[in-house]
Amino acid sequence: MSSVTPLSELRDKIDAIDEQILQLINQRASCAMEVAKTKIAQGEQGTFYRPDREALVLRRIMDLNQGPLSDHTAVRFFRELMSACLALEKPMDIAFLGPEGTFTQQAAFKHFGHAVTTIPATTINEIFSAVESGCCQFGVVPVENSTEGVISYTLDRFLTSPLKICGEVEIRVHHNLMGHATSLAEITEVFSHQQSLAQCRQWLDKYMPHVRLSAVNSNAEAARLASLNKQTAAIAGIVAAEVYNLTIIKKNIEDEPNNTTRFIIIGQQSPSPTGNDKTSLVVSTGNQPGALHKILEPFAKLGIGMAYIESRPSRQGLWDYVFFIDIEGHSEDKIITQALDIVKDNVKMFKLLGSYPKAVL
Repeated sequence: MSSVTPLSELRDKIDAIDEQILQLINQRASCAMEVAKTKIAQGEQGTFYRPDREALVLRRIMDLNQGPLSDHTAVRFFRELMSACLALEKPMDIAFLGPEGTFTQQAAFKHFGHAVTTIPATTINEIFSAVESGCCQFGVVPVENSTEGVISYTLDRFLTSPLKICGEVEIRVHHNLMGHATSLAEITEVFSHQQSLAQCRQWLDKYMPHVRLSAVNSNAEAARLASLNKQTAAIAGIVAAEVYNLTIIKKNIEDEPNNTTRFIIIGQQSPSPTGNDKTSLVVSTGNQPGALHKILEPFAKLGIGMAYIESRPSRQGLWDYVFFIDIEGHSEDKIITQALDIVKDNVKMFKLLGSYPKAVL
C-alpha cells in the first residue's frame, strides 16, 4: 500500500512554492519596468502595449504548458500577469460599449487583463471617437455574433475612421441568472435585455414559468436593478455579477450553448507579423459585372484562406456596395502583399483596416 504524504508537509511545500512564485513574479515586474525605461530612452512616447508581442508570449505559454492546468487557465493567468506588469510601465485606458458589466467590458478584460481602466461609452461611435482623439489608447467594439450576424454600424464606422484593427477577441456568450436570492422560489421578477430574455426562453419557461419577465436597456442595467431587491434577479454576464456584487444563482442558462460574439480591438498601432494572423480590408468595386469575382480570384489562385466577407451599401450610388473581407495571414507576408496588389488594381476603393494576431483562446 502506497504511503500518503502528511497534509502538514504538503502545506509547507505549497507555502515554499508560493514564496518562489511571488519572487519570480516581482522579478518579472522589475524587468518590465526596465523595458519601459529603455523604450523611453529610445524616444518612445505612445503606449507600451504590443498586441503582437503579447500573442507570441501567450502562444509560447500554451506550447510550454504540460498541465495539470489547462491551456485556458495558464493563458488567463499569464494575461493577468502581463496586464499588471504593463500597468507598472504605463497604465492604459480602454473604451468599451457600456455601461459597466456588459459583454464588451468582459471582452476588454479578457483581452487586456484587469489592470487597465475601462471607460464606458454609450455608442460605438463614441468608442471610435475616444480612441481617435487619444482619450483612450484602445477601444473594444463588437463586430459579429454567431446567431445574430454582423454588427453593421461597426463596419460602417471604419469607412470614415483612420483607426486600425489591432486585435480580436471572442466571447462565448453565457447568460447567468444572478441576484441576492438563495433559491428560484424566492424570485418574482427577472430583468434582462429583450434579446437575452429571448435567448433564455426555453430555460425560463421550464424553470420559472410564473415569474414576471421585464425587458430593460442592457444586461448591466438588469444587474443593477436586481441588486436593489432580493426578490428580483437578472440575466447577464459574469462581469455584471462582479460589478454589482451579485451571486450567480444558475450558470449558463442560454438555450444556444455555442452563441459567440467576436470583438475587435481598435487603435493607432499596426502589429507586426506573428505567424498566425488575420488581415482585414474594405473594398468597393462600383456597379460592374463580375466585380466580386475580381476581388476573390487573387486569394483563391494564391491559396489564401478567407475567414469572412460582408457586403454593405456604399451610400455612393444605387446598387454600389463595399465589401468587408478578412483573410488569413499578415499584410507584410509576401504572398498576402502580392494578392492585395492585384486586388488594388481591380477595385475603385481599397482600404487596409489592419493586420493583427488571431484571438488566443
